[in-house]
Amino acid sequence: MSNGSLYTHIQNNIATVEFYHQASNSFPSELLERLAKEFKKLSANDDVKVIILKSEKDTTFCAGASFDELVAIQDLEEGKRFFSGFANVINEMRKCSKLIIGRIQGKAVGGGVGLAAACDYCLATLQASIKLSELTIGIGPFVIEPAVKRKMGLAAFSELTLDATSWQNAYWAKEKGLYAKVFETIKELDFEVDVLANKLSKYNPEALKELKKALWEGTDYWDELLVKRAEISGKLVLSDFTKNALLKFKK
Repeated sequence: MSNGSLYTHIQNNIATVEFYHQASNSFPSELLERLAKEFKKLSANDDVKVIILKSEKDTTFCAGASFDELVAIQDLEEGKRFFSGFANVINEMRKCSKLIIGRIQGKAVGGGVGLAAACDYCLATLQASIKLSELTIGIGPFVIEPAVKRKMGLAAFSELTLDATSWQNAYWAKEKGLYAKVFETIKELDFEVDVLANKLSKYNPEALKELKKALWEGTDYWDELLVKRAEISGKLVLSDFTKNALLKFKK
């Protein structure tokens, strides 16, 4: 459990992928690797027509990558490997042949925003505020930028990135295109997620597969791009500025 948990439940052609980590549903590298493999596995599963991505508990949806692992990075190779975690997950999500519904019940930070942006359709609650705080510790949201910009546009990405200490509320995220609908309660959210997933599961699977391809057309170069972005972050995290910022944050 120190590396978190990941469970997949398949029923009525709907796969529900649920992750959890005690540190606000953040992702250590091992859990990111498991999630990437799970999307690849579900993509090839003919019994699955649609995927729901969710996190456990009723608080934070995802606090991004593991802070403890971030602080422990000692060299460029470790840094590149660490930041490639979300790169690999985003690439497997976009290449997955099944549509992915994001169930965003709470706050999303950094890589958590990237996860939501990599979903094909997101439903959220009022508590699902978002923030990209990477600049405050001397790095940037380089790996998730393509996914966030694709979903929300350059202006919204710029606002999130440059105003790195501010939360943007769920209605702002909906207005910018990250969320399709926002609900007052988790009960309402779960009802609507189930309704949508059941509808999609009954549509022509070939049509859904072709739609998925169309939605992500023009992103094949991301396999190479996101790795390059991981290298940028891997270099920056070794800088004196970032090391000092991380030490202050840890204290």
